[in-house]
Parts: sequence; structure tokens; C-alpha cells
Amino acid sequence: MKALCWHGKNDVRYESVPDPRIEDPKDAIINVSSCAICGSDLHLYDHFIPTMESGDVLGHEFMGEVMEVGSEVKHLKVGDRVVIPFTIACGECEQCRRGNFSVCERSNRNRALGDKMFGHGTAGLFGYSHLTGGYAGGQAEYVRVPFADSTHVKVPDNLTDEQVLFLGDIFPTGWQAVVQCDVQPTDTVAIWGAGPVGQFCVRSAVLLGARQVIVIDNVPERLSMAQAGGAIAINFENESVLERLKELTQGMGPEKCIDAVGLEAHQSGTLDAVYDRIKQATMLETDRPHVLREMIYVCRPAGVLSVPGVYGGLIDKLPIGALMNKGLTVRSGQTHTQRWMKDLLRRIEEGQIDPSFVITHSVGLDQGPGMYQTFRDKQDGCVKVVLKP
Repeated sequence: MKALCWHGKNDVRYESVPDPRIEDPKDAIINVSSCAICGSDLHLYDHFIPTMESGDVLGHEFMGEVMEVGSEVKHLKVGDRVVIPFTIACGECEQCRRGNFSVCERSNRNRALGDKMFGHGTAGLFGYSHLTGGYAGGQAEYVRVPFADSTHVKVPDNLTDEQVLFLGDIFPTGWQAVVQCDVQPTDTVAIWGAGPVGQFCVRSAVLLGARQVIVIDNVPERLSMAQAGGAIAINFENESVLERLKELTQGMGPEKCIDAVGLEAHQSGTLDAVYDRIKQATMLETDRPHVLREMIYVCRPAGVLSVPGVYGGLIDKLPIGALMNKGLTVRSGQTHTQRWMKDLLRRIEEGQIDPSFVITHSVGLDQGPGMYQTFRDKQDGCVKVVLKP
């Protein structure tokens, strides 16, 4: 079969790889109808996530038709149309029973690596390094899905791929980021980053009843898309984020702040951004935490910081004193995707939201390598790329 494979920094190739096969009675094989490039994939493309190996199949946002099931699969049959969450969950361990699917205790087959890195390993993830199990990803013609009974959601035929594809990651990720904020009707929610996850944070905050939603970015097309979803836009290239947030909140600061950027935060001209670039270049720091610092500084005391943006290692000069003295709550983590998928599918069916709004580019899988660069460099108004195998 054909797939997109990682071969090093900025080196993604469309090439032939062996077809997946049933390896465990709980597996299923999916014929992929649509997949996508996620912002998190760019951290792999830029080689900020460790334990990638040459030839690894990329992609964790995909859907398709069930082609084969293992002997112990009870809730899927050949021909079912499914979206696959990026978090692989056994459905039976203590964390899965609590709904904490992204920290499933059984699905990461390389758990010892995670234990060394984080103290305790997390769930297995599709196409996202050997730190999370080394599973082949979904930017391919076919995918093996482990623990298939608890790692899928069935979708109806009357909805298009484009409407439901993002149930596997960015829609639940934006939704969880806002739910973690415990949004109240009087709240201002400020969102750093107007990429795909940021866009779903905007729509989720509006659906969950925030009084005011603000998004911060520097790409005009992304800011316009966020404004169309109900947000007030701040372009940090043209105006002071701090002063504008003060103005919009009568000097109080936003009650809820969301980091939808993660470890590759960009900010030109600030001392901390220059500091982070130097530290990163000399391998004294892995991640760039400008957004985290800014959120801690501007957030209203007793507020909440929600962090769906991916971080991979170590950061420096985090203002922990401000965090502690202001009484801020931090909530973060990979998305417990399975917790939200059915409810969000219902909202799509009822017409509350059409997630296809975020798609700017739809191309064949063979054009994937070029689209990685287009997406990374924000060329051609690119916000979200869908790939068709």
C-alpha cells in the first residue's frame, strides 16, 4: 500500500509500505477514505518529538471502512463506516473506566519509554513516535486499529467525510480545551493560536456560552476564520496583546486562557522569544513557552489555563511565582477523544456545527509531502489539509 512516511527533519515521502494485517484478536483493519495533516504532525516534521524512526508511517486523524476484524472484536463488522480517535484505548483499564482514555494503561506497547520520559507512560497514539507505541499512522491506504471495539465511533452515511473526520482529533481537542475551563456565562475566553485546534476552541467556547471569545494570532486568513466563528481577533504583529486584552476586559484580564499553540510558539521581537531560540539552538531547552508565559501574566487571578497545545520536553523561565500567587489552575493533556465523540457527533447531526468549515485544502495522498510544507509555512491561506488516499 501507499503511505506518507517520516525520514527525518522536513523529509516526508509518499512510498510503498507493507499492508497491515491482524496481529491480535482485538484488531481491525480500516480502508482509509480520508485523513488529515494535524498541527501536531508539524512537531514531527520539524523533528521536535523524540524517538521517531526513518520509515515510520505518519498521521493520527483518519476515517474509513472496516475491511477485516479480529476474532474477539464484538462491536464492529466488515463494511462499518468509522472515525478512528488518535488515542488508542483498551476500554478496560482503570483509567479508561474513568474516561481518561489518553492515559490508557495498556495500549502503549512501548510504555517503558514513556515511563522514563514522563514518570508514567501515556496511551498509545497512531503515527506519533515510538514514545507512544510506535503504531503506524493513518496517512495511508489502510491502517491496523488495535483495541478496535473501544477505538472507533460509527458514523452515519448521510454525513460526509468532511463533516465527521475531525471527530478523531481536532474537534474533541478544541472541545476538551474549553470544557476544562469550566466556562461561565460571564467569562471571557482568550485563545492563543488560530490554527485548526484554535478554530474549534472558538466554536466550542461559543457553543458553551462564553460571554466573549478572543483569539490571538498573526495570520490574517486564520483570524478572519475565527472572527466568522464569533471571536474578536488580535493580530500580535500589529497591536499589543497585553494592552488589547486589558481594553477588552476592563483591565481585569480574561478568566480563561487556552494555549492552542504548543511547543513551537512564534513571537518576533520579544526578549523571551530570542532567549528561547538561543536555548533551543544550543539544546538547553526543547520547547518554546512564550504563550504559556503570556497566559500566566494576563490571566485574571483565580482563572484557568487550559493547554491542549503539545509540549514534548523541557521549558525555561516559567513564571511559577505568578502562577502560584494568582491562584491559577492549569489543566492540560492529550485529548480523551472517546469521551466526547458521540456527543459531538450528535451536535453535527443536529446542525449545531459543521466541522468542514476549517478545510482549506483537499488533495490526494500523493501530494502529502508538499502539503506538509504548505501547512507548516502557512502558505496559500492553508488552515487545514484533508488527504484522499
